[in-house]
Amino acid sequence: MSDAAKPTKTRYKTRNWAQYNAALKARGSLTIWLDRDMQWLATPSGKRGRQQIFSDACIQFCLSLKCLFNLPLRQTLGLVQSLLQLAGLDWPVPDYSTLSRRQKTLQVQLPCRRSGDGPLDLLIDSTGIKFVGEGEWKRKKHGAEYSRQWRKVHLAIDAKTLEIRAIEVTDNSVGDAPMLPELLAQIAQGQGFVA
Repeated sequence: MSDAAKPTKTRYKTRNWAQYNAALKARGSLTIWLDRDMQWLATPSGKRGRQQIFSDACIQFCLSLKCLFNLPLRQTLGLVQSLLQLAGLDWPVPDYSTLSRRQKTLQVQLPCRRSGDGPLDLLIDSTGIKFVGEGEWKRKKHGAEYSRQWRKVHLAIDAKTLEIRAIEVTDNSVGDAPMLPELLAQIAQGQGFVA
C-alpha cells in the first residue's frame, strides 16, 4: 500500500490547560449523600431472643461501599465510620462479624427510578449467551461433534431512565414476542403495574 493511500491521523492539541486539568481532577472527586432520616438501627421485632441492632438498610449501605471500593470488611467499617464522622452523625457502626453474618441472609432491595407520571415506555430486546465449559474445550481439542449451547436473555428496559425493569433467560429457540407477558408480569409484581 502506498503512502498516498494511507489516511492521515488527526492530531489534537490541548489549548485550554486550566479546563483540562480541572476535568481530570473532577474525575477523582467523591460525593456521598447520607439521609439523616434513614433508619440506621433496627426496630424491635417483638419476638423472643436477641434482637438485631442494625437495620437492613445499614447493612446494605456498608456492603455497597465494600463492593464499590473492593474493600475487606474491616476496612469497609473504617470507611463507614469516617463517612459518618464527616457527615456529623453519631450513629454506631456494625462490627465485621455482624456484617459477615448478615450479608448471607440480606434481601437486597434496589429501588427503581420512576420515569414520570405518564405511561411506562419499554424497550424489549434479547441477546445471546454462549455457554463455555468442558464441552467447549472438547470441541477445540477434538473438533466439532456437537452443537454449541446458547441461551437467550430477554430484557425490558425503561426508555427514559435506561434501567432494566425485567429479565428472563430462555433457550435459543424462544423469540422476544412470546416473552412479553412474562416480562410485564415481573414489572406488575414490582410496582402495581396493570398489563
